[in-house]
Amino acid sequence: MLEENIDNRKKILNAVSKVIKNYRIKTQKSITLISYEVNLAKSVWSEVESGKSDMQLTTFWRIAEALDTTPEELIKSISQEIDQPISFIG
Repeated sequence: MLEENIDNRKKILNAVSKVIKNYRIKTQKSITLISYEVNLAKSVWSEVESGKSDMQLTTFWRIAEALDTTPEELIKSISQEIDQPISFIG
């Protein structure tokens, strides 16, 4: 993987982790509770919130539901957090 792609991946995962953690805190749900709701191990949830997990789309969808939002709204918030164009092609 090109160095630029690795950097872009890190930027995206960091934005995802920050947004998901902020939404979880806003909903006042603990990692234990939300992990149970999403049927995801607490350790996996912790990896998501620390930017170490490049999750599947279906997991992202379940997380959005548990955070009382939509996948589209999460994507919008993530895009705003990144605040710059990112491309993996070209």
